[in-house]
Amino acid sequence: MTHYTETQLKKLSRLLDDRAKALQAHLQGENDRRTDYAEVAGDVADPGDASFADLSVDLEQASIGRDTTEMRAIDTARERIQAGTYGQCIECGVDIPYDRVTAQPTAVRCTPCQEVFERSQNDGLGRSSM
Repeated sequence: MTHYTETQLKKLSRLLDDRAKALQAHLQGENDRRTDYAEVAGDVADPGDASFADLSVDLEQASIGRDTTEMRAIDTARERIQAGTYGQCIECGVDIPYDRVTAQPTAVRCTPCQEVFERSQNDGLGRSSM
């Protein structure tokens, strides 16, 4: 079982629930806007307007993908709470500090392991590959 108190776990669960609700609302809005842009892209004859509409659709699609990924991370965090493994680093097994999971409730790594992970994800030029 994790080192968090029941009160702390309830607060973290509320943070996850609140974020999930915000993401669901954002996804609904993104879906509505994507439909609007797609209609505009099909209706315009001007190549510049069509290009802008296409770009807008692509950006909305990327936003939807990001939100969907975060929703999956929230679901996984809820599963870890139920399993009693929430707050344990998936790399080294140490307890993740409460302040870290309060700031990032879906965190799966302690700070040192997250830093190693992020460095391993760069493109060799010091830039993130994501």
